[in-house]
Amino acid sequence: MRPGGKRQDATDDVLNGSRPPVAASGSEPEPTDTNGDEGPRVVLTRGRVLGTLLFVASALAFLYFVLPKLLGLHETWDRIQHGNAWWLALAALLEVFSFLGYVWLFRGVFVRGESRIDWSASYQITMAGLAATRLFAAAGAGGIALTAWALRRSGMRARTVACRLIAFTVILYAVYMITLVVDGVGLYLGVIPGGGSFAITMGPAIFGAIVIVVFLGISMLPSEMPGMVGRLTAGGGRLERLGLRLAQASATAATGIRTAIELVRSRNTSLLGAVAWWGFDIAVLWACFHAFGASPPKGVIVMSYFLGMLGNTLPLPGGIGGVDGGMIGAFVAFNVDTELAVVAVLAYRAFAFWLPTLPGAVAYLQLRRTVQRWGEEQRTVLHGASDPV
Repeated sequence: MRPGGKRQDATDDVLNGSRPPVAASGSEPEPTDTNGDEGPRVVLTRGRVLGTLLFVASALAFLYFVLPKLLGLHETWDRIQHGNAWWLALAALLEVFSFLGYVWLFRGVFVRGESRIDWSASYQITMAGLAATRLFAAAGAGGIALTAWALRRSGMRARTVACRLIAFTVILYAVYMITLVVDGVGLYLGVIPGGGSFAITMGPAIFGAIVIVVFLGISMLPSEMPGMVGRLTAGGGRLERLGLRLAQASATAATGIRTAIELVRSRNTSLLGAVAWWGFDIAVLWACFHAFGASPPKGVIVMSYFLGMLGNTLPLPGGIGGVDGGMIGAFVAFNVDTELAVVAVLAYRAFAFWLPTLPGAVAYLQLRRTVQRWGEEQRTVLHGASDPV
């Protein structure tokens, strides 16, 4: 037996797509479900859509017209209009490369072995998911729900979807946390130019290190945990149900994290898509600074970018307001000129918000047709199998 025993075997099965991790309670794997093409279970009422659009419009109006006046930056809008076109064109191109990195990572995590998900479907799922993340609140829950729905309709089992979604998120945000640690310590010690106080350098570095340690700790939880908790809380009624739910969630998270670790150990080059996703997106912000005349040290751009991205945890569509304000505040804390920070961040956010949103809406419509085709193919196979020979 290999080191790790059943726990390692379960992780490998999820990696290879042969079967999902089965709960320790002995539940059977779920049957593949590709019938029907219902959309993700997100209630899109007319009021909610209009409310979202109204919020986006009012937030953008505040950021681009009211905020500069409140800060006494009367020439900000004029400066935005006269940014260097070549640098702004480069920013748009870099954003496209960032999206390509996201698609590349998606395929590396989710498309393993035989799969209906080709490059076209991968593009549709990722872009539609990014658009849902931008337009609807709840820290990206809309994008996760849409991605999970598409993966299930492709024929992937529910537990495998959950495991790989966790692995995908862990790989993506491992780059985030490792960068916080390296950049924060480097800025504080002066190894990376830019300076900064303890609060905005070592503070984020400590936070990143804690998150890394916590997730590594979760990865060590045994996959048999639900069965162990079930035996300990047997006959406990509500307490038993709550304990089992928490144990199952913890076991699934642990399997997902172990899957991410195994993917990294396999040296799959597609995982570099996570670096490309963050790296090219940060480069967009760097290009926007150059478009308006000057750029802070690269270490400052990286740290301010990631500090601003914490605003995505707020229940705001696309993080509008939270991300922008966080980035601008971080740059000001690093003694970057306020007007320069405002125009560069607002220009960056125009690329980061609109470039995935408009094509993503089209990608969603394409994805619906793709899912419908998958369902028809599955029904044809099932019908053919039932016919007498």
